[in-house]
Amino acid sequence: MTRRLRHLLLTTTAILALASGCSRHADVGGLTPVSLQTDWYPQPEHGGFYDAVVKGFYKDEGLSVTIVPGGPYSNAEQQVAVGASQFALGSSDHLMEGMANGEPLVAVAATMQHDPQAIMVHTQSPVKNFADLNGHAIAIKPGSTWFRYLVKRYQLKDVREIPATYSVANFIADPNYIQQIFVTSEPFFARKAGADCRTLLISSTGYDPYRVFFTSQSYLHAHPDVVARFVRASLRGWRDYMNDPTAANALLSKLNPAMSAEQMQFTWQALKDGRFITGADPSGAGLGQLDPKRWATMYQQLRDLGMIDKPIDLQSAYTLQFLPAR
Repeated sequence: MTRRLRHLLLTTTAILALASGCSRHADVGGLTPVSLQTDWYPQPEHGGFYDAVVKGFYKDEGLSVTIVPGGPYSNAEQQVAVGASQFALGSSDHLMEGMANGEPLVAVAATMQHDPQAIMVHTQSPVKNFADLNGHAIAIKPGSTWFRYLVKRYQLKDVREIPATYSVANFIADPNYIQQIFVTSEPFFARKAGADCRTLLISSTGYDPYRVFFTSQSYLHAHPDVVARFVRASLRGWRDYMNDPTAANALLSKLNPAMSAEQMQFTWQALKDGRFITGADPSGAGLGQLDPKRWATMYQQLRDLGMIDKPIDLQSAYTLQFLPAR
């Protein structure tokens, strides 16, 4: 880890501890301390959780929450499995893969109803759809399950993986470059640098994991009241953030000074326009919801891909008990 990254992580954790009044060692003023391990650096894709900190929604539920930032090498599933964090962010496919590897995890709500993961190509690229990827190289995170799904579904026999750099520098320099992205992030930087681009959402192929927040099965069984309060406050934060991101984005700009106000506005608008957080229902009634049929579909896809080689108890991978009634 670089010195700059280590400084960012420590600074972020310290600021959030102050913002939420959190102590990791004991209750403070009657508040129960818990931590949330994120899957990336502070960003609007986590905005609802930061909103709940800023607006005091966690405190209203008797919680003192520390948000611990992640990064490209963090393993949120493992952090929760070993009890280093009580909650974490991830995706439903990774959570089930973790369970198959002996990590006793359980999703308690959806952060995003649909995954904003995509591939990005230049506007003039001959790649118009996923079947066109044959004969091309794609910069991705090694071992990505969604890529295995694409290879199988579209019978991609001549496609090369190259390691993702988590930057758009190569994309800007090379008109033939193709890379893994979030549609809520990288297109902003590409277009800002003058590169015209198109995106292909992975979810459009039928491989559509939830983005979720989860806990360990042991913590859920021991502290269902804490889990219920954390879910309520977090969903309240997301509802508030998608209506007005101003307060949370002000905190995010302090925690991650590399983000500009323009970038944060782009991401927030992309989340809203794509209905990634709320789903198709414009009323927002789908916020946080999980559909058992989608879990069953994803589980079968993972089995077919060989990502899960022995059965797991799918009913224990998620719970609906803390979600608002629809």
